[in-house]
Amino acid sequence: MTERTNIEEHTADDVVARVLATDDSRAAVTLFGADTQGRRAQALQAQETDGGLHDGDQFDREERAALRRVSGLSTELEDVTEVEYRQLRLENVVLIGVYSQGSLQDAENSLRELAALAETAGAAVLDGLLQRRPHPDPSTYLGRGKAQELAGIVASLGADTVIADTELAPSQRRALEDVVRVKVIDRTAVILDIFSQHAKSREGKAQVELAQLEYLLPRLRGWGESMSRQAGGQVGGAGAGMGSRGPGETKIELDRRRIHSRMAKLRKQIAGFKPAREAKRANRNRNSVPSVAIAGYTNAGKSSLLNRVTKAGVLVENALFATLDATVRRSVTADGRLYTLADTVGFVRNLPHQLVEAFRSTLEEVADSDVILHVVDGSHPDPASQLATVRDVIGEVGARDIPEIVVFNKADLIPEDDRLVLRGLEPGAIFASARTGEGIDEVLAAIARLLPDPSVEVELVVPYDRGDLISALHERGRVLETAYVEEGTRVKARILPEYQAAFEPFAV
Repeated sequence: MTERTNIEEHTADDVVARVLATDDSRAAVTLFGADTQGRRAQALQAQETDGGLHDGDQFDREERAALRRVSGLSTELEDVTEVEYRQLRLENVVLIGVYSQGSLQDAENSLRELAALAETAGAAVLDGLLQRRPHPDPSTYLGRGKAQELAGIVASLGADTVIADTELAPSQRRALEDVVRVKVIDRTAVILDIFSQHAKSREGKAQVELAQLEYLLPRLRGWGESMSRQAGGQVGGAGAGMGSRGPGETKIELDRRRIHSRMAKLRKQIAGFKPAREAKRANRNRNSVPSVAIAGYTNAGKSSLLNRVTKAGVLVENALFATLDATVRRSVTADGRLYTLADTVGFVRNLPHQLVEAFRSTLEEVADSDVILHVVDGSHPDPASQLATVRDVIGEVGARDIPEIVVFNKADLIPEDDRLVLRGLEPGAIFASARTGEGIDEVLAAIARLLPDPSVEVELVVPYDRGDLISALHERGRVLETAYVEEGTRVKARILPEYQAAFEPFAV
């Protein structure tokens, strides 16, 4: 009897050891476990920084910070069925990813960027799971074994949402929800959610809603009778057999038709904004005001740079996609030439196609600019991918031939060794800091050097009562020399060819 008891105790010890070993092996592939709690996602700054007076009054930041999660109050964790119709609330999430090529470090960077997106959307990231396999599983994305392991992680952590680091097929999403028993969404849904939170202008809201509807259309779901379909074939006509008599279109078909109607209305509404935008641009073109577009990865510091140069007071926040609407401000070069600076929406890897199409009107600011100021976060662990991603989108909108200035922002956070690496990545780049002001003068000098330069040199004597012409020369040309004689102001300047006829009567 004693020997049998010893055998049972020994067997129990083996079981416990196996469970602990399994738990240890699982922990080895998770990325956001207990050892990383309290640290910011890698795509965000490790600490908040005070932007200083040049950022102006940031009233919108208080509004965005007004909603915060209170831990321990979630009651909807076990039996989740009608996923799309749950009430809106902040969530605890677990991240998953599958990578077939590239290094583990690249996959981790992508997952950490997803963590930053989730934090910006208002969620708390609890854990992450990466799997290397040739192709994602066509059924459950992760594969049956990893899906069961994910279900255990979700249950043990009390998570209520799983986010995949790619766009899931509707069938994969449903199958994975059946296994983990909580809501499953993908990277595209998170980005669309952030855009819907941050859009402020009428055009921005319309563009986001259009992208959301395009994403939702193939993912419509129903339950019970709402999933039933109209009869087809021989019994499709009225009175053509049993089962053909019914209410007509089912709810899911009505929803699909309503979405198509709403999308058509939104496209017409977005097209209606185009004349006003073109009128503003035509006014700048008529006055020959050159434009500079600030493009770059999200959270690279584009709005901070605009505030530093123009005191625009645009919202600045340590979050991804903090500003979506294009902001245009005027600035002047050191020699007095006027130009505009346009802050554009940020980019991100795997940017949903729906957003590229919906925000094409906003991206026109990049395509129609004279110079592109390409801002890169120099403190990011993978700046090369930021450069490649932004240049891909610039190419999509047809702006590859526009002169480009690459600026590695946040230079105050870049060690000297990393500066050498970045210099090798982009030899002609400028290191700048919108926070401290380092390198800003060099950026402005580069902009002045690349702006379209007046090509016609003229020498004029302008009467003293025509001060408007002198002002126009300073705004639309480059004044080289000025002298005051008895007949008026003697000016030597360079102007654009289209203005030569207007100044011809005053030529010397």
